Amino acid sequence: MQNRSLATLMPTALALMFVLGMLTANLFHEDPLTSDTEPPSIFKPARKDKISYLVDMILHQYVDTVSQDFLEELVIPLILDQLDPHSTYVPAREFARVNDPLQGNFDGIGVQFNLQEDTILIVRVLPGGPSEKAGLLAGDRIIRVNDTLYAGTGIQDDDVINALKGKKGSSVMLQVLRPGVDSLLSFQITRDKIPLQSIEAAFMLTPDVGYIRLSRFAQTSHQEFLEAAEKLIEQGMTRLVFDLRSNGGGYLHIATLIADEFLEKDKMILYTQGRTREREETYATDNGICHDMELAVLVDSWSASASEILAGALQDNDRAIIVGQRTFGKGLVQEPIQFPDQSMVRLTIARYYTPTGRSIQKPYDQGNEAYHQDIYHRFMSGQMEQQDSIHFADSLRFTTPGGKVVYGGGGIMPDVFVPVDSISASQYYNRVNEIGLPYKFVLNFLSQHRDNISKLAEFYALEGFLDSQPLLEQFLAFAKASGFSHRDDMSKDDRERLRVYIKAYIARSIFGQEAFHRVLWVQDQPLRRAIQSLGE
Repeated sequence: MQNRSLATLMPTALALMFVLGMLTANLFHEDPLTSDTEPPSIFKPARKDKISYLVDMILHQYVDTVSQDFLEELVIPLILDQLDPHSTYVPAREFARVNDPLQGNFDGIGVQFNLQEDTILIVRVLPGGPSEKAGLLAGDRIIRVNDTLYAGTGIQDDDVINALKGKKGSSVMLQVLRPGVDSLLSFQITRDKIPLQSIEAAFMLTPDVGYIRLSRFAQTSHQEFLEAAEKLIEQGMTRLVFDLRSNGGGYLHIATLIADEFLEKDKMILYTQGRTREREETYATDNGICHDMELAVLVDSWSASASEILAGALQDNDRAIIVGQRTFGKGLVQEPIQFPDQSMVRLTIARYYTPTGRSIQKPYDQGNEAYHQDIYHRFMSGQMEQQDSIHFADSLRFTTPGGKVVYGGGGIMPDVFVPVDSISASQYYNRVNEIGLPYKFVLNFLSQHRDNISKLAEFYALEGFLDSQPLLEQFLAFAKASGFSHRDDMSKDDRERLRVYIKAYIARSIFGQEAFHRVLWVQDQPLRRAIQSLGE
């Protein structure tokens, strides 16, 4: 970046020279030495540019052996870091971890876990998966995987994922520690296809208002959306709250397919354009099943990329009311380029624009560190609590066909601003959350009530049981015993909201993510405001 010092740029410049030289050598398959017997003093590489000259000298005359693979892995990220915040390098060892969530399934044992107290804590066993069939339970701690100890300091998420994932049909032996059982239990589990649902929840909020939450734009997301929407239409849905909060994006073509479900034929969805890429426009067809449905879209500061494309398309076509906070501001198009060793570069090749011509991308001319600190700056400057704290230049002003004023320059500004959730910003809630006390309490609660809960076959039965329990008092006592006393001046509303959160965590452990949202929506202020906006 222009404001970086020479001292900062020099290592990156050298790194760039290394990689450019190596890539050039690989491209033309040239031997950089003209003769094996030629003395070093008259060393002459086949290529004459300075970058290649330096690279050849390092690879062939440096005092120590330099691994080309090592240099590539080291310097490619440095080079991409100088371009923009979203051109990235994915090493071969991380390709599956990065790619699997967008494919819609992976091979594994079917558990969700957290690392707590240097052990693998199973927080949920996926229904119908290999682990449930084998008898694993939420609250079990995995101590050994095959013959390897996985309890102790230094364990990382990637270590666990690599150990538990494997090809369908392969088996893995787990030894687990179960609360109330003195000895370790052994489970032989055969891996299978584990579906990754991108639709986290789809249910009716009122007799005519449905709710769909999409966590990412994966390969299966459009089909999942169709199935969810059709189910809710059969239940009487004529109005929809579509939740894109914390949705970081995914496949662009999936976002356009979902936008097509809401927009009339020939309405523009977006266009892209780059230095070497001509303008490419995408329009809606007449295939949508939700053309006549009233629509509110929920967004927040972590809604990014494809989420912003969808929200921007609906806003610019006067098709939906956007509710929440200003979105992240990622409007750069990445093209994946895969190398033979399965590593990959995602290179920015164009920008997204909404139908009115707005660029979604927020500025990044102050460097990547400032770019990634932008959300923190928004919070500290009050932009997440007061709409008046957000200012746009007149040059970024656009108007929709219906006469609504919208702004470019970074992210999608909602039509209806809702401040951040007060409980998620409270000091007490953050303190107990940082050390995982809600999870620990849930596991303790499930252990104490396992017999009663095992008899509850559906969500509403569980909800009735939980409402009969003094959850808030039990949690506060549990937290106090762990050294975290609550403030006596907690308001009645804050106490009730905390109780509902605890209830939602328990429901999620039993019935999954949809149950979490079924419980929480009554305290979800942006969601309630979205329902209200539909009525308006």
